Amino acid sequence: METVTALLSWALILAGTPSQCHFLQNPVLRQAPGRAGDGVPGPVVPGHSFRKVTLTKPTFCHFCSDFIWGLAGFLCDVCNFMSHEKCLRHVKTPCAGVAPSLVRVPVAHCFGPRGLYKRKFCAVCRKSLEAPAFRCEVCELHIHADCVPFACSDCRQCHQDGHHDHDTYHHHWREGNLPLGARCEICRKTCGSADVLAGVRCEWCGVQAHALCSAVLAPECTFGRLRSMVLPPGCVRLVSRNLSKMHCFRIAETAAPELGDGADGAAGSTALGPGRDAPAAPESSKQTLKIFDGNDTMRRNHFRLVTVPRLARSEEVLEAALRAYYVSEDPEDFELQELTLPSLASDAQAPGKAGNGGLAEEDSNRGSGAHEPEAWVIRARTRTQEVLKIYPGWLKVGVAYVSIRVTSQSTVRTVVLEVLPLLGRQAEGPESFKLVEVLMGSRQVQRNVLADDESLLRRLWDIRQTSLRQASQTRFYVTENRTVNPRISLFVGGLPPGLCPQEYDSLLQEAMATKAAAVSMSHVYPQGAVVLDVTCFAEAERLYMLGRDTAVHGQPLTTLVLPDVLHTKLPADCCPILVFVNPKSGGLKGRDLLCSFRKLLNPHQVFDLTNGGPLPGFHLFSQVPCFRVLVCGGDGTVGWVLTALEETRHHLACQEPSVAILPLGTGNDLGRVLRWGAGYSGEDPFSMLVSVDEADAVLMDRWTILLDAHKAAGTENSVVDAEPPKIVQMSNYCGIGIDAELSLDFHQAREEEPGKFTSRFHNKGVYVRVGLQKISHSRGLHKEIRLQVEQREVELPSIEGLIFINIPSWGSGADLWGSDSDSRFEKPRMDDGLLEVVGVTGVVHMGQVQGGLRSGIRIAQGSYFRVTLLKATPVQVDGEPWVQAPGHMIISAAGPKVHMLRKAKQKPRKAAAIRGDAVPTPEGNTK
Repeated sequence: METVTALLSWALILAGTPSQCHFLQNPVLRQAPGRAGDGVPGPVVPGHSFRKVTLTKPTFCHFCSDFIWGLAGFLCDVCNFMSHEKCLRHVKTPCAGVAPSLVRVPVAHCFGPRGLYKRKFCAVCRKSLEAPAFRCEVCELHIHADCVPFACSDCRQCHQDGHHDHDTYHHHWREGNLPLGARCEICRKTCGSADVLAGVRCEWCGVQAHALCSAVLAPECTFGRLRSMVLPPGCVRLVSRNLSKMHCFRIAETAAPELGDGADGAAGSTALGPGRDAPAAPESSKQTLKIFDGNDTMRRNHFRLVTVPRLARSEEVLEAALRAYYVSEDPEDFELQELTLPSLASDAQAPGKAGNGGLAEEDSNRGSGAHEPEAWVIRARTRTQEVLKIYPGWLKVGVAYVSIRVTSQSTVRTVVLEVLPLLGRQAEGPESFKLVEVLMGSRQVQRNVLADDESLLRRLWDIRQTSLRQASQTRFYVTENRTVNPRISLFVGGLPPGLCPQEYDSLLQEAMATKAAAVSMSHVYPQGAVVLDVTCFAEAERLYMLGRDTAVHGQPLTTLVLPDVLHTKLPADCCPILVFVNPKSGGLKGRDLLCSFRKLLNPHQVFDLTNGGPLPGFHLFSQVPCFRVLVCGGDGTVGWVLTALEETRHHLACQEPSVAILPLGTGNDLGRVLRWGAGYSGEDPFSMLVSVDEADAVLMDRWTILLDAHKAAGTENSVVDAEPPKIVQMSNYCGIGIDAELSLDFHQAREEEPGKFTSRFHNKGVYVRVGLQKISHSRGLHKEIRLQVEQREVELPSIEGLIFINIPSWGSGADLWGSDSDSRFEKPRMDDGLLEVVGVTGVVHMGQVQGGLRSGIRIAQGSYFRVTLLKATPVQVDGEPWVQAPGHMIISAAGPKVHMLRKAKQKPRKAAAIRGDAVPTPEGNTK
């Protein structure tokens, strides 16, 4: 019978039943008020414990988000779901007490640092996030710190992990916290709410709907408007058994919350009860109790508080304690045991010895003013048999789980023997399968293979004694007992550049003691990075953790876990976008963009440039036949990525990917020329990605600058240390003299106090202040440099700065060349293979140019330049300044032109309406 129930529940999954997480099985259903008669099943609610309550303040329904008129509503005692009486029969959202059992495939969350999230609600207790809380960096989950241990491990599946293979992708529904203007995909009415946790949103395609309306949608997800830009999760493979999702998604580690056992643990020692309502000083008729859920919380002194009437029956106190830990099982299977101060101070005690017995023994003293115990622990009663759910480790069997009755004689082997016929595998021997215990922690999913002779009844008892929460989040999977040959790709950066593979191998063996039997070097990048193929989980984890604390020649190493992109499985119309974000650019707005792009796209295609630079991203996409690049940062960041692209081009299957820009810096001249704007000011990241998808491809010249810092002719005969020659790439402009000096002073000020440079307005103010300090500066640059254009010596006028420009924007949008026609020169273009050379006479002249009052002094135009520096001079290339020693600078055209993306001009809405054009909506539909 229970197998039939499982089959029916699986049919509900395929029908697309809406939920807070992916449905896997039929939840524990409790009868809602108003059951229909005549043998027809009435409305049932998934796991909630509703009771009628009197409302004392304005309250909204969590199902329809409408105001509850009158004085009565229905409240779930476990998860605080509030509902109209008329809405009860339609509620599909499962209670937080049963939600973990409904997760289809457990995937851990990636919680970032605590932050204040206005008008957001906790996914567990449904209360508003008034205090600093956590947010998953990959999905839309928001949660209180003390609710983290009770969250579902239902984050997005972003890759294959070797255990599951999906033919189709289903919607990944996340409840609540929608934008206020969100409209339902079905009824087109508002489905967002600022008052309650209501409405659902698919974390892949972005479809938003009411909980009831979402049942009408097809269960398959098509990835929405961004489907051609998303790296499909089925095309990404990563076996990450030992490494957390934070490592796999390259998310920087942050201070973890005070958690207890396992991957999550119970809440801290000041944890509150459900809903985070701190118990006030109890009335004389009430009392507050500390509740522990097992040995682990006792040892850590991590408890939850419940407030109950002093005259409450023992059953009522037990139910309140179970609700505090979101335990939805029958209270008859549990009891409360008293804890004394000595037992709290010591480690967890053996079962049955933590107090004076069950709460029933104290029940007679409740009303007589007897001394109340300081704390209680919930204990499971001894059971002679249990019904255990066994899940198949493969998802194409057709059933969600099978139920097996286990006794004291049941071992892992006997259970596997009993399960195989129920799964249609009776022809195979039990030695081909194993039983895996899975703890579905919200921060890490842990797997443990059980021994064949282990008693399952005793195993369940031990888990419950350790933690009831762990017991509710533990599953048992039967899987094929096949040898797994792992292969983890580990990117190691920060090594000395220009070495041969043998030298890199020796360096890594010396610094990290790599094991030759398990580690091989698959790729070597001359920029100082290698990719290691590791065939041992333990060795991969060791190298990853060790690399974070290792330095080679004084340079700290960077270690990143990279997945494999199965490029042969990519759809024909898929052109995924590779996103690079510099979180330090543009007033530190990059961190929010990192989180936004990880949610909108596959987090594997989003890279933090401060964590390894652009090389890991280009390596990951090296076999992708067609892809685009989005760079979020200033002009210097764009130049950094373009340089890395030029250096790795010969390794790429797509050697000429188009590059778009989301400007985050202060100047952003290239972003202005390509119509991406003067700087990011909080635009919708979804709209930005749509604009990238609709952008036009244009060509842009790239220039190579050879810096040869030898003693130049005509200088003094003093002895100096000559710098080795180096090559830099240029896209926008190269400045020598006063403008580079201003940029250098600004750069040094930002390095000294980076915390003050958090806004574009402040940054420009610093530029102005630095410029005013040099307004009377007179250096006579024309006397200190020599210029040759196409092998022809050019006489310089009296100037303080010499600038080579490739694009028609300089100094935050100024037109340095000017618009006047000149018969001596051709009209400048960014793809004409020519550079324009312009001079400025000082800070005042630069200010006049930026104010549009003047233009620069036109000096030359050409494709090959040789500059001789007679003394140390400030130089800047695309906003990156330094002091260049005396010597030569040779500027010439680089290799092939770069394919850039220019934002398409927006069509006026009225004109589009007149022509009858469809206007795209955020959900990817038209209206």
